[in-house]
Amino acid sequence: MDAHPALTLRPNRSASVVDVTITLREITEDNTAPVLALRCTPDQERFVSSVPESLAEAADFPHANPWFRAVYADDRPVGFVMISWDVEPQPPEISGPWFLWKLLIDHRYQGRGYGREVVEEIVALVRAEGATELLTSHVPGEGGPAGFYERLGFVPTGDLDPEGEIILRRVVNE
Repeated sequence: MDAHPALTLRPNRSASVVDVTITLREITEDNTAPVLALRCTPDQERFVSSVPESLAEAADFPHANPWFRAVYADDRPVGFVMISWDVEPQPPEISGPWFLWKLLIDHRYQGRGYGREVVEEIVALVRAEGATELLTSHVPGEGGPAGFYERLGFVPTGDLDPEGEIILRRVVNE
């Protein structure tokens, strides 16, 4: 699980001003405060957990094998991602084995393709570990992330999690 402390992603092709390098980095004493300060827009708060809430969930569900990283654009923290890493599914509480559990791009850095780059790299990462699919879920509603995930190739499974979130699947072994 800790074999991937930092991953360098391909340069972002859709940055509005210049290309940047996106990396996934461990959360350490040196970057905890700026990572915890990352926020989505107020309208997105009903769809996306904050970083402190996400880390609390990771602590509450160690059996979900959480793997989380700060998302950096060059040397600036811009987001947070967390997956369940090759976990034995325990429905309805734990989906898996590979589940994109949290994805947050700070409101100041949205619309630059960072979220897409992170998801594509997570897909490559889990594929390299032998995954055949990546699951995720989202809260339904106007202004939610359904279209984002659809554009990335995720499709509804027809299932809902216990909180009513729509479960999505993306085949990753193609």
